[in-house]
Amino acid sequence: MASAASAPPTPASPGNLKRIVAASLIGTTIEWYDFFLYGSAAALVFNKLFFPDSDPLVGTLLSFLTYAVGFAARPLGALVFGHYGDRLGRKKLLVLSLLLMGGATFAIGLLPTYATIGSAAPVLLTVLRLVQGFALGGEWGGAVLLVSEHGDARRRGFWASWPQTGAPAGQLLATGVLSLLTAVLSDSAFGSWGWRIPFLLSGVLVIVGLWIRLSVDESPVFKQALAQAEARKSARADEADAEKLPLVSVMRHHWRDVLVAMGARMAENISYYVITAFILVYATTSAGVSKQTALNAVLIASAIHFAVIPGWGALSDRIGRRPVYLLGAAGVGLWMFPFFSLIDTGGFGNLLLAVTVGLVLHGAMYAPQAAFFSEMFATRMRYSGASIGAQFASIAAGAPAPLIAIALLDAYGSSTPIALYVIGAAVLTLIAVGVAKETRHRDLADVEHSAGAEPTAARPADAHTV
Repeated sequence: MASAASAPPTPASPGNLKRIVAASLIGTTIEWYDFFLYGSAAALVFNKLFFPDSDPLVGTLLSFLTYAVGFAARPLGALVFGHYGDRLGRKKLLVLSLLLMGGATFAIGLLPTYATIGSAAPVLLTVLRLVQGFALGGEWGGAVLLVSEHGDARRRGFWASWPQTGAPAGQLLATGVLSLLTAVLSDSAFGSWGWRIPFLLSGVLVIVGLWIRLSVDESPVFKQALAQAEARKSARADEADAEKLPLVSVMRHHWRDVLVAMGARMAENISYYVITAFILVYATTSAGVSKQTALNAVLIASAIHFAVIPGWGALSDRIGRRPVYLLGAAGVGLWMFPFFSLIDTGGFGNLLLAVTVGLVLHGAMYAPQAAFFSEMFATRMRYSGASIGAQFASIAAGAPAPLIAIALLDAYGSSTPIALYVIGAAVLTLIAVGVAKETRHRDLADVEHSAGAEPTAARPADAHTV
């Protein structure tokens, strides 16, 4: 029913919206920097520092296993941060996630290696990786919702895509720092102490991120929904129960949307980690490319990836979230065989082309994802719903992707099974997004829309469900 007592939330002014976008972007950049830094280090040095007694490829596999552990903690972070983010607000939880991620990353930079403390070293590394994953599991949903719920509905896809650029920006920053260090330091110096520098830099970045994040206001859509929920508690006991545990409401009213979000992430998540993390292993071991060359290719491609994401987000405002997402999923699947063929030539230009096209196509999925997932869920369960759908998928998608790719390479000595693996993920995403409803006209102030409901644009623009 429409509420006459509650005025629609006022969108942020252009100046405030840009500040909110900047706060979300800088925070996500720092957290993805921390997360990707670990992935790059896992591919380059952690196998020798923490698993020195293993065969080189097995050591890399074990190193990526600790990398995958971070993904296992992301759903738990999604549950905890989503629950409290839907009860207390987006801003408080975003500050906490940044502190947890930055603290864990800084601690990795101080961690003794296997040569110093033996088997305790990989155990401590795994624990810190769990903290990273827990923090990142709660970060993404809050960051994209803060922008989505502040922004102009007509350009939501564009504005919400900016926090998404935090992933390539973090990748760019992490790869750039590692690339610079490997260029100026000898292999022995980098393996001895140089690898610690990027992790310790995280402490400085977190201070900057906190300063900016603490300056923004809570989402007006959330504040309105919270006030309405408080007013209804005494009248509707069943809703009061739902307010206590947003997860229950998500699974009761939005389980189909959760499944769609999980399916949508398959191609996006798997392709990204194959293109940016596994490539550092494949290019250096199978294609004979130097570590520096592979890092440089990922560095340049990440810069292009960053630049195209807002464009894909803007396109989703014009033609819809689904068409852009479907284009990206189909494109990534079709690109996989040319991707590996180009890398196998060993030339830098072909390697750069392979990674760049792959990331541009990935951006067509990643850019509209923030608005698409935000629009699927009602306000008082949006943090939980978007986070659960996005992060639970990571267990089956991004977490094992480098492990599966390395295992396939070890077993078959060919890139063909790896390409087929990514193509299979693309098919799953095409099915999930294909059966989903278009969401770009939905009203984020709609507190109670249920799974499968028609977009709220069918109602007058000033009507808001309570």
